[in-house]
Amino acid sequence: MLAHQRTLREEVRLRGTGLHTGYPVHLRLAPAPAGTGILFRRTDLRNFAIEATRAHVTRVSYATTLMKKGVMISTVEHLLSTLYGLGIDNLFIDLDSMEVPIMDGSGRLFLKAIEKAGIIDQDELREYLVIEKAIEVRQGDKFAGVYPSPIAKATYIIDFEHPAIGHQEIQLELSPEAYRREIGPARTFGFMSDVEYLKRCGLIRGGSLENAVVLDESGLMSNHLRFPDEFVRHKLLDLLGDISLVGRPIIGHLYARKAGHALHTALADQITRQPDRCRIATVSELLSAAPQAGSPRRSARGSRLSSPTLTG
Repeated sequence: MLAHQRTLREEVRLRGTGLHTGYPVHLRLAPAPAGTGILFRRTDLRNFAIEATRAHVTRVSYATTLMKKGVMISTVEHLLSTLYGLGIDNLFIDLDSMEVPIMDGSGRLFLKAIEKAGIIDQDELREYLVIEKAIEVRQGDKFAGVYPSPIAKATYIIDFEHPAIGHQEIQLELSPEAYRREIGPARTFGFMSDVEYLKRCGLIRGGSLENAVVLDESGLMSNHLRFPDEFVRHKLLDLLGDISLVGRPIIGHLYARKAGHALHTALADQITRQPDRCRIATVSELLSAAPQAGSPRRSARGSRLSSPTLTG
């Protein structure tokens, strides 16, 4: 676990295209003071700022969109996932369009640019959201939840009838190293049968075989997969981006089955609405609360606390 808040050592500049708008986008990631959080700024609208929090979520169909006072920023999930996965707490994200560029459909190019710039610790302590009681949301057979766990981990399950996907499941202990290796490179995916409908809806104008894994009835239309189970890995990538809108890193077990942006953000909303089911703590507070050998401690509510696994 990371003890201190983190930001970039120096700024990052990237260019790309919006997946749904098709508009060209200039993106700048700049270091921000401790306590800032993740802050989007529309440079084409006099630096209008939108905080990356659940309160600003407005649309969750095929992407996660933030809106404040009528100003929107769409497809934020891949970049937010990368920041959450790498443990970056404070950042200014400047862009001159209404959509974060899709890049190659994953977080890989964000990862490379950020790691080249470098990540630095800040003086202020990092605050974690420690889950103490289960929080769940359901919609038919779709499900998302978070449960008490001494470490941050996640499970995702998908089940598609398509022969190239089928049933896939991943469970992972979350850390910057695991994110870089196992989640960040996984690309978004879509079905050729949906393309015409999405275009009629004004979506995927910037979509191509270069920024998504595309499937027809028989299999892949694009190049080879980066992982045999790349599809479920990308769904986990999306979940981490959406859940980052809670505003603090989570210590708990995230679990999702057949979910999507709507359920991911609904879970984030429920977490913020149920503060009695979680608590805020720093690494030092977690260490002091950990039970001594042969003498398990209990929380104020009387539930037994496991000793957290602390690394880094």
